[in-house]
Amino acid sequence: MRVLITGTAGFIGFHLAQALLDEGMVVHGFDGMTDYYDVRLKHRRHQVLLQNQGFTATEGMLEDQALFDRVADDFVPDMIVHLAAQAGVRYSIENPRAYLDSNVIGSFHVMEAARRLGVQHLLMASTSSVYGANDKVPYAETDRVETQMSFYAATKKANENMAHAFAHIHGLPITMFRFFTVYGPWGRPDMALFKFVEATLNGRAIDVYNHGEMYRDFTYVTDLVRGVRLLMDVIPVRPTDGVVADGDSLSPVAPWRVVNIGNSTSVKLTDFIDAIEAALGLKTTRNLMDMQPGDVPRTWADAGLLQRLTGYRPETDIGVGVQRFVDWYRGYYEV
Repeated sequence: MRVLITGTAGFIGFHLAQALLDEGMVVHGFDGMTDYYDVRLKHRRHQVLLQNQGFTATEGMLEDQALFDRVADDFVPDMIVHLAAQAGVRYSIENPRAYLDSNVIGSFHVMEAARRLGVQHLLMASTSSVYGANDKVPYAETDRVETQMSFYAATKKANENMAHAFAHIHGLPITMFRFFTVYGPWGRPDMALFKFVEATLNGRAIDVYNHGEMYRDFTYVTDLVRGVRLLMDVIPVRPTDGVVADGDSLSPVAPWRVVNIGNSTSVKLTDFIDAIEAALGLKTTRNLMDMQPGDVPRTWADAGLLQRLTGYRPETDIGVGVQRFVDWYRGYYEV
């Protein structure tokens, strides 16, 4: 199997590429190496992947359609997994243009290449942030999602809509993933776990938003990657009679489906911080703050569809996952 992955220097793309290479697949990575966070970490991830002879990579921006088309044409993938994006809810308030360029224009270029090459399956990352102001929990894929709270989330919802149109018009099988707060080794420095561990080890206070009244469905990265890998083999097929099973997000008019990948638990932020303290053997100093614009108080995945489609459901305990991150962090930064 030949798989083109966008975002292989990123957190999730790195772990997915490793998993596919371990299976003996041939993987080509495409990543823009932007400076949203420490580029050295991104280069180090690629260096690790390049130890495997089955991995090659191109550095470039998805906005450069000619470059991406050349890469895709030369590699001739069986499947494309599109994970590259400008991430971050809060940064989308400061620099929305970066999200438009990467998440909308860049994703359009990926879809165009997949259509032109007739890949077996295009898989694309969305986000739990598309649920926005929904107050029904846990979130199910069949819930209405019309109230995004950040421009980041809005661009991801646009991706879902664009992908549905491509699937309907061109018959291109597409699966969208809604990821829920992914964490683990090699994680992003802009996310809470990384920031909290770094600050605590350096004797600084951590910023705790909404005075700790925040809940997240924390999903361990290798669990999430396992879900992605299994869904690669679950290629959506447009129903001939337009009938879709209850609880399935499969479109009645296109080979398109969206699937939550989450741990199916909603953990209070203060409990998450307690797990960090236990893993570090240190106490945090907590700077209690108001909610930030664009944020939501709770996320919680209904992962029933993932389990019905693949027989798998993420289940890593938060204490176990946080300890693994801390162990990686101490080793990587030698602290």
